[in-house]
Amino acid sequence: MQLLVLLDVDGTLFLTDDPLAGMALRETLGSSYGVELPENAVDQVDHAGQTSLRIARLVLRDAGLHDEQITSGLAAWCPRLAARYCELLADADTSGWRAAPHAEEALERLAGAGHRLALLTGNPEPMARARMRKLGLERFFAAGGGAFGCDAEVRTELIQIARERAGGWPADATVEIGDTPRDASTAHEAGVSSIVVGDDGLQGAVSRLLASSP
Repeated sequence: MQLLVLLDVDGTLFLTDDPLAGMALRETLGSSYGVELPENAVDQVDHAGQTSLRIARLVLRDAGLHDEQITSGLAAWCPRLAARYCELLADADTSGWRAAPHAEEALERLAGAGHRLALLTGNPEPMARARMRKLGLERFFAAGGGAFGCDAEVRTELIQIARERAGGWPADATVEIGDTPRDASTAHEAGVSSIVVGDDGLQGAVSRLLASSP
C-alpha cells in the first residue's frame, strides 16, 4: 500500500535549537498587537507540537489579551512571522544546524519504497521550506503538498489539509512521524496512524514504519 507520510520538522527532521523563530515571533507579535514580550515568552506557554497560530494565541493570552482581541489579527500576522524569520535567516550563521542523523537516507528509503512524503508542521510554510533547503532535504517535499502553521490553528486540521492537498488521500493510508505526545494524539484524533521518534531516531521510526507496511 502506498502511504502518505507526513513528517514533522522541529525535533523530527531538524534537531538544532533555532532562536530566530522565537525572535521573529516576539518582534512581529509586538508590532502587530502593541505588546512587549519577554525573551522567554514562548517557553512560558504550552508550545510543544503546536502551530504558530496557536502559540501566538497562547503567548498573547499570557500577555493579558483576550481572544476577541487576538483572533481578528492572527491570519494577517502569520505571514509577517514567516517573512521576518526569513529576513533574520538570510544573515544568520547556520553552519551549526543539524538534521536528524541519517535523515537523507531515511527519506530516500521512504521514497524508494514508493511512499509519498509531505511536511506536517506548526512552522509557517516559508520557514519550514527554508529550513529544509538549509539542511539539503528540500527535494523530498514537493511544492503544493503538506500543511503548515499558518494554514490552521489546530493541528488535527493540518492533517486534513495535507490529505486534501494530496488529492483526498485516505486516512487509513496516512501516517504522521513526529516527536511529541501532541503529534501522536492529534494524529489519532484525525484518524491517521502515528509513529513517534524515540531513542532510535528518525531512522528507527522509518524502519518501524517500513516493517509494518503491507
